[in-house]
Amino acid sequence: MAKAFAPRVAKTKRTKIDLAESLSPDIFKISDDRLLKGARLTEVKLADIYVKEQVRTKFNDSSLKELSENIKVNGLIQPLVLHQKPGGKLTLICGERRFRAMSLIKMEKCPCFILDDKTEEELMAIQFSENSAREALHYIDKADGILNYQIATKASERKIQAALGISKSEVHRSLMIAKMDTKLKEAAKTHDIEKYVLLELDVLDKGALKTKLTKLVLGGEIRKRAELKKAIKDGGVLAAGKKTVRKKPALPKGLSANALLKALQTQAKSQDLDADTKAALKSLIKDAKNMVDM
Repeated sequence: MAKAFAPRVAKTKRTKIDLAESLSPDIFKISDDRLLKGARLTEVKLADIYVKEQVRTKFNDSSLKELSENIKVNGLIQPLVLHQKPGGKLTLICGERRFRAMSLIKMEKCPCFILDDKTEEELMAIQFSENSAREALHYIDKADGILNYQIATKASERKIQAALGISKSEVHRSLMIAKMDTKLKEAAKTHDIEKYVLLELDVLDKGALKTKLTKLVLGGEIRKRAELKKAIKDGGVLAAGKKTVRKKPALPKGLSANALLKALQTQAKSQDLDADTKAALKSLIKDAKNMVDM
């Protein structure tokens, strides 16, 4: 029996689906209902997507290859999120990692959620929320994203807290990190340095100690908070590794050192010993003399 298909409907007469009603927000892994409001789902050619600089700046090549292979086998499970101004191009808002992975396998098109007429403030909040929900986002990228949001919106720390759904203390710390020297932030990414190392280094008074510690952090010699605290206590000097003290061999119970030495010397004079045995005895005699000197 031939399969029956629904009659073709002109684009102008097609019913638009409100994704906020038909889909669970969990598909985005973020808690921002604004992302779904008024969105439409359609297939878009990758070549038609404009990718501007995103919040995330650190991508793992091997991880991207794994993702591209997964998409190749299973398809794109989570669509990209694009924004379009009236008569304007489609701009990528969320999913740059997925976009890069699809580009690796030369995909021509993919499913996308398209948002229309959102303000820059709304788009930045959506982008930040989607990126920060992923564990792979480095705290430096997160900090830079918060600073960019503040610059674009002129919002206070309290307003940023409300808009992005993060604590006021986290906003404050992130803004401090984002305003630090670029070399220090790059070192934090390269050497996987804890964020509290940067924060505690930043509040130190300027001087020789801070200069020493900054060099150690830039070189990746200080990566943990505990390491920084110890270096501060030691005046900016990293303690060398502990030397292993070689203990002298202990004597067998009931045998004096002199007696052992005498016995070995007597045995070494034997004419029946081969060269290897004599060499071993010489070594034992040397150890016995060390025992006598104890």
